[in-house]
Amino acid sequence: MQTPYELLLGWRYTRAGRATRRNGFISFISGVSMLGIALGVAALIIVLSVMNGFQKEVRDRMLGVLSHIEVFEANGQAIANLPQVLSTIEARPEVLGAAPFVGAQALIARGEDMKGALVRGIDPTLEPKVTDLAAELADTVLPRLASGGYGIVLGGELARSLGVVVGDTVTLIAPSGQVTPAGVVPRVRSMTVVGTFDSGHYEYDSALAMLHQDDAARIFRVEGPTGVRVKIRDLHAAREVAVKMAADLPPGLVVRDWTRQNRTWFAAVQLEKRMMFIILTLIVAVAAFNLVSTLVMTVTDKRADIAILRTLGASPRSIMGIFVVQGAAVGLIGTGLGLLLGLGVAFNIDTLVPALEHLLGASFLPQDIYLISRMPSDPQRGDIVPVAVISLVLAFLATLYPSWRASRVNPAEALRYE
Repeated sequence: MQTPYELLLGWRYTRAGRATRRNGFISFISGVSMLGIALGVAALIIVLSVMNGFQKEVRDRMLGVLSHIEVFEANGQAIANLPQVLSTIEARPEVLGAAPFVGAQALIARGEDMKGALVRGIDPTLEPKVTDLAAELADTVLPRLASGGYGIVLGGELARSLGVVVGDTVTLIAPSGQVTPAGVVPRVRSMTVVGTFDSGHYEYDSALAMLHQDDAARIFRVEGPTGVRVKIRDLHAAREVAVKMAADLPPGLVVRDWTRQNRTWFAAVQLEKRMMFIILTLIVAVAAFNLVSTLVMTVTDKRADIAILRTLGASPRSIMGIFVVQGAAVGLIGTGLGLLLGLGVAFNIDTLVPALEHLLGASFLPQDIYLISRMPSDPQRGDIVPVAVISLVLAFLATLYPSWRASRVNPAEALRYE
């Protein structure tokens, strides 16, 4: 099968600009266009991969404290018929573990210092099945939480802000109290700090306290666990599993997955990622429209060649096809180089950034400011494919006007002064 001459001429014009006709290498102008597209595509892939990496890192640390799904009573009271609810939840094939808990809010005081805290009453033997943090503390801190011992485990930042260490005593002030003629007197209980934890997520390290669920039930005056925390096999399927689980459970129970529990944060991250995608796409657009000037200059340079081809019988459509091939080749090569560069940096950024920091003597992510001290990266196909498609589409659109202009060249006028 014979190759169409439009492809051959278009590729030749891409390779052999007037400035480098002797060696047949890529012309300078086409090379600049390719480089611009490649850098734009690479920058877009690298930035989106790093943003995905940060999101994954924060999500993993968040889910080290949170469970994938929570089931609880809407009124905050103890779950009726808890064994049946647990058996229904654990019967689902997607579930890896379930643990009851008592959830409440309280004030924790030490001397003159007082901090608000999210208090979680847990079962020390079942909690490691649902969170990574509890699994890390299963052999060290959690066994110190005994029913009736009134021990408490504080987040590291919360303990530091109160100035307490293991063995110190703090005062837990519960909002539910006794009604007296003078008003409502909150319940106050002295607790012994039996351990601390650091999850790497400041929001929880500074505001979370754990104690035994029996002690929590007595302090907050509930008859038993107010909810069940669930861990499933695929965290990305939490929303679908939660919907199916809600259909099997008795009415009155609220089922909430981790995406809804933190939907504001994830919505903000997605919005930031979308805005960054639009901004960086403009870089690719600028490089693609630079291709317009490249092709216009090529058409001006090749007017005599176009006139000769028209004289030999080439149709305007064929002339247009030649320059579409040239522009498409520049866009395809530039996009390919950008993909290689972007993916190469994205997959090796964990070694490139430390080397660059050592070379410059600077720290891009100081450990005293950021909880994440390394540059994470997570290239995803869902981001890379749209980048490549948009780059190719913009490059193709940039070829239309110069190609149409080439097809309108008048042979007699072009050869008048040749």
